[in-house]
Amino acid sequence: MEINVPLLKQICEIAGAPGFEKRVRDLVIDLVKPYADEVSTDNLGNVIAIKRGNRNPDGKRVMVAAHLDEIGFIVTHIDEQGFLRFHTLGGFDPKTLTAQRVIVHGKKDLIGVMGSKPIHVMTQEERAKLPKTTDFFIDLGMTKEEVEKYITIGDPITRDRELIEMGDCVNCKSIDNRVAVFILIEALKKLQNPPYDVYATFTVQEEVGIRGANVAAHSINPDFGIALDTTIAFDVPGAAAHEKVTELGKGTAIKIMDAMTICDYRMVEFMKQTATKEAISWQPEILTAGGTDTAGVQRMGKQGSIAGAISIPTRHLHQVIEMAHKKDIADSISLLVACLEQIDGYDWKH
Repeated sequence: MEINVPLLKQICEIAGAPGFEKRVRDLVIDLVKPYADEVSTDNLGNVIAIKRGNRNPDGKRVMVAAHLDEIGFIVTHIDEQGFLRFHTLGGFDPKTLTAQRVIVHGKKDLIGVMGSKPIHVMTQEERAKLPKTTDFFIDLGMTKEEVEKYITIGDPITRDRELIEMGDCVNCKSIDNRVAVFILIEALKKLQNPPYDVYATFTVQEEVGIRGANVAAHSINPDFGIALDTTIAFDVPGAAAHEKVTELGKGTAIKIMDAMTICDYRMVEFMKQTATKEAISWQPEILTAGGTDTAGVQRMGKQGSIAGAISIPTRHLHQVIEMAHKKDIADSISLLVACLEQIDGYDWKH
């Protein structure tokens, strides 16, 4: 199964730091309108696209969550030479900031580069230390006077990297979690016969504490919940078998647990049975650190929900070279559609 790489490229490359998701939100609204019965946004900025079920006398609701935001930065200071200091929005490994281009979103977008002390003038002690985010600054190549024409304290910053294809994989910044946004949009296009009302929810501020999912789940109050997000594929040199979590090309991942959620055993079994029935490749996911919107979807409705997650194996997470396999992406779309169309055929009381 092929995937729509140009659409994925468009979704991955557009800017949307936590709390500043407007550009990607506007794009998503335009993309989902033809495939939803209703589209709305809440006060926090979540997008909720509803596809009504056709066998739903009890008004059951399925919430599917994919977060819009990407890890980024926010401007905290402009010094006398025009260099920017920043604070992170989301989790970063500082060593991945070296030699990167960024985009500062002020009155107009400006390209900047991450700078730090040159190795040539470091002491031996400095060379031996691990870098910290505070070691870096952003160089716009402008004087303070020029910078202040366009940039103010509080402007968001995103990373600059295009999507490319590498073998059977795609590689870009923000595969986490734009690949899930893409999967949810593609699933809406294919979804023909859902029994229950589907609330396709594109959430905000996941990278800083699943804030959007918490609010949306409280409002939607779903009976069932499915989160879509990336997960670690540590299938690289030096990884022990028990450390891999998932592997690229082995199919979509069915979440069993992460550090914030133990998925409902019924949802896990339903997903496994559905994948097997539909001949969809899958692998189990147990992630002992980190969390996703699954936690909010599961816990923040008024009665909680029977919740689980479909995860997309991804190498090099929270870097600008995140990599996912096209087959795993296609399998994730297929499993989501099958689950949404067959969810009324499972015995949820067992």
